[in-house]
Amino acid sequence: MSNSSENRPVIPVLTGPTASGKTGVAVRLLEENPRIPIISADSRQIYRYLDIGTDKPDKGLLEKYDFHLVDFVEPGDRYTAFDFVEDASRLIECSVGEGRLPLICGGTGLYIKSLVEGIVEIPDDDFSIRNRLEDEAIEKGPKYLFEKLEKIDPLEARKTHPHNIKRIIRALEIYEMTGRPKSEIIASGSKKTDDFLYKIYCLLPLREALYNKINKRVDEMIAGGLLEEVENLIRAGLKERVEKVNVMGYSELFKYLDGELSLDSSVNLIKQNTRRYAKRQITWFRGMDDIEYIDSVERAEEIMREFLRNRQN
Repeated sequence: MSNSSENRPVIPVLTGPTASGKTGVAVRLLEENPRIPIISADSRQIYRYLDIGTDKPDKGLLEKYDFHLVDFVEPGDRYTAFDFVEDASRLIECSVGEGRLPLICGGTGLYIKSLVEGIVEIPDDDFSIRNRLEDEAIEKGPKYLFEKLEKIDPLEARKTHPHNIKRIIRALEIYEMTGRPKSEIIASGSKKTDDFLYKIYCLLPLREALYNKINKRVDEMIAGGLLEEVENLIRAGLKERVEKVNVMGYSELFKYLDGELSLDSSVNLIKQNTRRYAKRQITWFRGMDDIEYIDSVERAEEIMREFLRNRQN
């Protein structure tokens, strides 16, 4: 495939904070054109069994339409932004090869930024090395490890506070695993395909309207069986694995079932945490370049429909 901008397919991305209406837009587009592949960019909807609390498309929709990267990771298993970029890039390439333009849809800003701008592959944790370095920090003090970092990776050391022991240990761990300084790995380049361009649209309702939608959606989740879903997870022995991924709606109800909070307090905490999450998402989107903001679901449908109509092969 040619890398000239004129020949590269432009892949549409529909993002926005939680409860903004992204998935609804995607489903209505699918009703008009069932062949559109939808590649989810949602770090919560990847997990199996976490259905209601993540507002995952229901099983009927997942079976009827061509959804990808939804409901395929066991709770507690590692799935990184690097994994997402690899999976999404492969799916985009396959879809375009079939003459179908996919839609990237989801609100995980790190996933989208990594796909569009690239991401560096950092090796997984090695706890045997980390534990040894932590023992060294206890025995010889943080200064000893920081001085070691200054010798092997002065650039990373300049960006690291001498008392940030967690970051110091991680940089030393990476060096021991790879034989290369962390700063060198980052500078060497990122995982990114140049075969595609991206056009990012962000569905961003007014804040008061968004917060009202969040509160309403949480109430609908409770009415739709979220508490029963959480109870089923506990019965299946999945509580610890779900707690590990820290998905809103579940940790709060675990506290209710553990007797730490009343049901009303748990529900209110879900609403509060979801509003805070939406605020963080908005801050993330504001920090990205080349985003077109859309303030209504109706306008988002219109823009996406027109984009796909003009770009389909």
